[in-house]
Amino acid sequence: MDIGGTVARGFEPVRDEFERNFAERGEVGAACCVYRGAEPVVDLWGGTTAADGEAPYTDRTLQMVASATKGALAIVAHRLAERGEIDLDAPVARYWPEFAAEGKADLPVRWLLSHQAGLPAIHRVLSEEDIAGWTVPVTALAAEPSAWAPGTGHGYHAITYGWLVGEVINRVTGATCGQVFADEVARPLGLDLHIGLPPAEHHRVAPLILAPPPAHGQPDELTTRLLDPDSIAHWAFLIPSGLFTIMNDPVIWAAELPAANGMGTAHALARLYAAVIGEVDGVRLLAPGTVAHATVEHCRGIDRVVGYETAYALGFQLPFPFRPMAGPGSFGHYGLGGSVGFAHPGHGFTLGYTVNQMGPATPADRRSVPLVDAVVRCCSPRGLP
Repeated sequence: MDIGGTVARGFEPVRDEFERNFAERGEVGAACCVYRGAEPVVDLWGGTTAADGEAPYTDRTLQMVASATKGALAIVAHRLAERGEIDLDAPVARYWPEFAAEGKADLPVRWLLSHQAGLPAIHRVLSEEDIAGWTVPVTALAAEPSAWAPGTGHGYHAITYGWLVGEVINRVTGATCGQVFADEVARPLGLDLHIGLPPAEHHRVAPLILAPPPAHGQPDELTTRLLDPDSIAHWAFLIPSGLFTIMNDPVIWAAELPAANGMGTAHALARLYAAVIGEVDGVRLLAPGTVAHATVEHCRGIDRVVGYETAYALGFQLPFPFRPMAGPGSFGHYGLGGSVGFAHPGHGFTLGYTVNQMGPATPADRRSVPLVDAVVRCCSPRGLP
């Protein structure tokens, strides 16, 4: 396996684990980038863009990073809150009047970000045109009653998070959330990360490869729920609309689905979070106080949608057993299948990891965990000269 890229002195163990992912852990195509402060210390890529193909997976390959997109959208929301354009404690209906229907008049914006709004699903089948077109699902969510009393519990808003938080951003700015992300975040930092990928860039995409069947014959807990047509998870992940069968459709790549279809590189994810916790080439995305507020734990415990323990701040995942990041002090977001972007301010690093071979939802991904563990060791006082 040819591995491209570079590692700084002292970070060679990360390259070793990256190579083992291909040799021992079923990797097909992937990239990994680590920033320490404002500079990349790991920037690696390797493999192929298809399981049976020859096209190399390179630093220019774009990957759908699934729910890692949620962290990018959260950064936009917190920038607007920092400027006073959004009050996270204000009712959503202040910005989106139609949302007040079905007893939701007082539901605050922050509960959209923390998965506490009780709106993880739209109980109707959406066409691909509906999913890509924004208006139909957003209108449906405004009219949807909460599935539980908002604020009394949390459940992963797998797809609806993007429409809910995104519509508030759209109403406040008068632009689309994908445009705001491009203008205020991606372009100033030179990020190859897109919410709504221009068709001219589609040739760079590595399609996602579905996870292989479990070796022991039994699906993981989340997959079991997804397959149950009566479960809230089945509806929350848009299984009735066949989202998993259209995720490699260029129509979906080009749409703005800011909970699920960010298209980018590992380098872009690492650089994004580096500019959240520090300054990168003169750009800092959020003030330290904003970061502190945005990463306070809002909920932890058994998730009403996925059925296992999860933990959330405001738009960011916090470490929990199946999504450990680098342990306490980390914040960011994983994507279904294995991609992830996160920061650990205490260790002073950020990481981006992209994959085309999807892994199971549980347990913790056996490819990213060794990579992250290696980074932590390298960043420890004993790990670097």
